[in-house]
Amino acid sequence: MKLSTKGRYGLRAFIDLAVCGEERPVSLNSIAERQEISVSYLEQLMAKLKKAGLVKSVRGVNGGYTVARPVEEISVGDVLRALEGDLTPVECAGIDDSQRTHCTGSSQCVSKIVWKRINDSINDTVDSIYIGELVKESKRQT
Repeated sequence: MKLSTKGRYGLRAFIDLAVCGEERPVSLNSIAERQEISVSYLEQLMAKLKKAGLVKSVRGVNGGYTVARPVEEISVGDVLRALEGDLTPVECAGIDDSQRTHCTGSSQCVSKIVWKRINDSINDTVDSIYIGELVKESKRQT
């Protein structure tokens, strides 16, 4: 599975927001500068994260964005799904046989076991890493 720039840049921006926004809202300009991501692209990413309920926007002179929930409750999977959508690497990996209409040989397909395990591994991994852990690691490195 290969993440798009939305997932890669969006996760970086979200972690930056979590690290720098503990006390006050963070402007997109400051995130853009630190992460070397264009402001216009960040606006698109933040819109997706806001729609998913992961960030809140604050208007005004000292406005910007804040994380909407405690970082200990937000997984990397939450962020990636908000940005990328479903993380299933192969179409049939997340669908059981009763839902599979596009695959004519699904009843005899043994390779679906491989795709299911890969899918489960990806989801288990991203769902077990919390933003709070990454914030602590970021602070340790500085």
